Amino acid sequence: MSLITLGINHKTAPLDLRERLAFTPQSLPEALASLKRLDHVEEASILSTCNRTEIYCVTSKDIDQSIVQWFSQFHGLDEHLFTDHLYSYSHEETIRHAMEVASGLDSMVLGEPQIAGQMKDAYALANEHGTIGQLLGKLFQRAFAVSKQVRTDTDIGSSPVSVAFAAVSLAKQIFGDLKQTTILLVGAGDTIELATRHLHAQGVSKIIIANRSQERAQRLADEFGGEAIGLQHIGDHLYRCDIVITSTASPLPIIGKGTVERALKQRKREPIFMVDLAVPRDIEPEINELDDIYLYSVDDLQSVIESNMENRQQAAEQAHEIIDRQVTHFLDWQRSLGATDIIAQIRQHTQDMSSEVLTKAKKQLAAGQKPEEVLEFLANTLTNKFLHQPSTQLRQASQDNRDHILDVAQNLFLSKDDKNDFNKTK
Repeated sequence: MSLITLGINHKTAPLDLRERLAFTPQSLPEALASLKRLDHVEEASILSTCNRTEIYCVTSKDIDQSIVQWFSQFHGLDEHLFTDHLYSYSHEETIRHAMEVASGLDSMVLGEPQIAGQMKDAYALANEHGTIGQLLGKLFQRAFAVSKQVRTDTDIGSSPVSVAFAAVSLAKQIFGDLKQTTILLVGAGDTIELATRHLHAQGVSKIIIANRSQERAQRLADEFGGEAIGLQHIGDHLYRCDIVITSTASPLPIIGKGTVERALKQRKREPIFMVDLAVPRDIEPEINELDDIYLYSVDDLQSVIESNMENRQQAAEQAHEIIDRQVTHFLDWQRSLGATDIIAQIRQHTQDMSSEVLTKAKKQLAAGQKPEEVLEFLANTLTNKFLHQPSTQLRQASQDNRDHILDVAQNLFLSKDDKNDFNKTK
């Protein structure tokens, strides 16, 4: 069985294409089920974030093309529109890629920690729907362990660099002191929570959190002394806000051009700084055409992020060394699975032979035969039965001059001291 990965990310595809190929939380269960139904797909998981959509599979053969076709059909998008933006990895490359992704080495923000949590969510969902088995499960578990080791043993997470941090940094560059600003955060997930923490650290006290579940928004707002509203009330409060940061899983924009135009009139043309961290986008791109609006997407933050990367490059090199070792360990583990099956077969075979001989020995005892004779019969018969097949094969190997098999047999059946004694007598 082979591991494969197929996907797009911020390095290979523009935002508008990533939007069209993203999976919503609501569509993921159906997507996993239909992907698993493909011929030769034994296990499957889907990772879909604002910066990447990746499909991880265990297959009985290389079937990239059938997965590309499935990808196209599921999203209703002609495959010729996106195949040039796809990347695919085979077995060992998939192992390495998964570990790099989990460790934040393939992220827009080098070393950002959120992706590990997103991978855990993808793993949990696939596990819940029964599309993950031994091999893919082991890969994800090992990737999570590597991520933790990289974060513990290197300085890759030493500075607070993330998409959320970049958004706050850009806001600070524009406004200077953020303490007097009013900020609207749309969503209540990890990215918005992280942005809220960064804003709170900057002394921001006027925070409005909008979410589909107002109860969840209220819990986050209470933690930072903010105000919670439902998504339907954004238009009623937008005029109050100097900064808007959005990150939801909505398949359609939440903030439209008309809503923003009305807010600008109420603000008497005071500008609004907006950052849309969602894929698909939460804010209609046409809003950027309005005067007094400064709208940034996740791709626009790249330059802000790059200025914070230099101090993480050395840590990334150390992380790659860790991953090199862990890829080798994973491949060793997978190779050992074949030995495990063989060992189980041998154990079952010897147990069957032992049971057969033991039954005969018990009958001999019941018939009144001397215990010493029965024990001798038991020992001799077991020895002969256990060694009959190996002895036959070894004699044939010797006749065929297959000396490597004789060497393997010595390693399997003789201790180091026994081998030394045997070689001395040769």
